[in-house]
Amino acid sequence: MKKTILLLTTIVFGLSAMAKTEANEPIEITKAFEEAKKIEKSIKLTSFPARVYNIVDFGAKANTPEEPCHDAINEAILRCNQDGGGTVLIPKGTFYTGPITLKSNVNLHIEKDAVLKFDTDQSLYFPPVLTRWEGLDCYNARPLIYAYGETNIAITGKGIMDAQGDADHWWYMAAGRYKIDNGKPTQADGGRKRMLALGERGAPMHERIFTPEEAMRPQFVNLYRCTQVLIEDVTFLNSPFWTLHPLMCESLIVRGVTIENDGPNGDGCDPESCKNVLIENCIFNTGDDCIAIKSGRNNDGRKWNIPSENIIVRGCTMKNGHGGVVIGSEISGGYKGLYVEDCYMDSPNLDRVIRIKTSTCRGGTIEDIFVRNIKVGVCREAVLRINLKYESREECERGYIPTVRNVWMNNVTSGGSKYGVLLIGLDDSENIYDINVSNCQFNGVTHAGENITGLTRNVNIKDCKVKMAPKKDKKKKK
Repeated sequence: MKKTILLLTTIVFGLSAMAKTEANEPIEITKAFEEAKKIEKSIKLTSFPARVYNIVDFGAKANTPEEPCHDAINEAILRCNQDGGGTVLIPKGTFYTGPITLKSNVNLHIEKDAVLKFDTDQSLYFPPVLTRWEGLDCYNARPLIYAYGETNIAITGKGIMDAQGDADHWWYMAAGRYKIDNGKPTQADGGRKRMLALGERGAPMHERIFTPEEAMRPQFVNLYRCTQVLIEDVTFLNSPFWTLHPLMCESLIVRGVTIENDGPNGDGCDPESCKNVLIENCIFNTGDDCIAIKSGRNNDGRKWNIPSENIIVRGCTMKNGHGGVVIGSEISGGYKGLYVEDCYMDSPNLDRVIRIKTSTCRGGTIEDIFVRNIKVGVCREAVLRINLKYESREECERGYIPTVRNVWMNNVTSGGSKYGVLLIGLDDSENIYDINVSNCQFNGVTHAGENITGLTRNVNIKDCKVKMAPKKDKKKKK
């Protein structure tokens, strides 16, 4: 059964039956953001001794691409860690490096006017390390910056970190659909297909070891099972794959970061099975989702059963991307507690503003999503899209029914899109429910204020305006 209140062009609905604050906001949203303040206060902050370790003192040389300086950087990090912590400084200049491993109580600080360029030679990032790739556990290429099980760590500074991904470096591998044969990329089934098959049959970890030839691109930053993490002010460019990938982390702040990454699967920030996270005042311009919250894919996600929870997104700017703030698709461990406010999103190449994507391969429950005070210039498809049929052709064991519930969106204005609200439910069960959209204005809509397929219940769209875009005149052929 589908219960909804339809949006009508340029008509304002009457007063909502939902309780409201004086600011015309449903009281449920007001209370939720009061809870978000408590979550923010619970985040444990980083703190470092005043000691500074300049990488130049450990042998790093600027402007020498033929001599990558990762040995010097990693030695400085290790010394800093062994001495009880401090700051490892990347000074002004351009430095070339291979993989970097962070250690506890170390702040990796890149100064203004400093550039750290990562070598694109795949051999530098092997042997592989324990990580996840698209939500599946594996040993794969070492991320460009990696940490496992560390606490009180940071990546800060006004400088630039450039992974140098482009059509000739990293990006040609495109989701593991290439192999490297005699040093040359060839169109073939790379490691991704094997990875998915291993995940489906629950293969042991000793079978999940990937080689350079299988073209499974590394993440830029992968922090695995870390606590008390700060990533602040740095500009990240041209990641091979996902840019920031905190995995099973707690007490994480991403603040003032700029991410420019136009590559395939070029997500901006993907917290996976993370708890108590603040992402604020960041700029995203990506080839895939800007922020994508995850909790594992299919069997691996269900095995660990670690949801992401309590993530605050505030004051961010989203440009290009498949979605502004996204949950999924690798979300089998579930998700609870998203608080998005005061963001600005605008690009004809931004597909959606708020996006939830899952399927009967994933299962899991996604709940308690609160969004308010978002300004959208234009987006390509929908302001809010919930899809329970994502990747319908995926080869997987099905029958794991996903649920999306208790979603609230208030005071969102958009200047152009196909739809305001787009919901794609299942055909045989009402697993999208308790969806509340209020006090929104969707302008320049080309298709419909809302489009709902499949089964849903208790979808409330109230006190909203829709203004259809002018229809283009069809010139008659002479």
